[in-house]
Amino acid sequence: MSAAALLQAARTAGLTLVTAESCTGGMVAAALTDIAGSSDVFERGFVTYSNAAKREMLGVKEQTLIAHGAVSEDVASEMADGALERSHASLAVSITGIAGPGGSEHKPEGRVCFGLAQLGKATKTETVDFGALGRAEVRHAACLHALALLLKAAST
Repeated sequence: MSAAALLQAARTAGLTLVTAESCTGGMVAAALTDIAGSSDVFERGFVTYSNAAKREMLGVKEQTLIAHGAVSEDVASEMADGALERSHASLAVSITGIAGPGGSEHKPEGRVCFGLAQLGKATKTETVDFGALGRAEVRHAACLHALALLLKAAST
């Protein structure tokens, strides 16, 4: 998955992008801004590592965090919607997960939830269990997956 291909697809489709990242800590935004000229497509990125940041910067509801936990499709959905609402972008991706080490029986290491919000379309979510690959590899895999989700949305 190439960030350059995503940027070109977004240009062609007339889309602008925003990211809302937790476990990836801005890796998706960095991948996009590593490419010269990305400013015409990449609008902004939110790094919301703490629950307080998710609430304050993206409008994630406290009740959602309590009921489902930060690593959930419900939170990923609210993160993506919040990023779209708090930017001038037309396509948002969100990422929240357990990069490791650690995890639990119900939320194992390597579980990452993604949200994809686009103006005029219903928000989509999905969960990927990358497995206990180690912190760096889970984060890298989550970054690539988010870029692929954006590319697919920009190409349809």
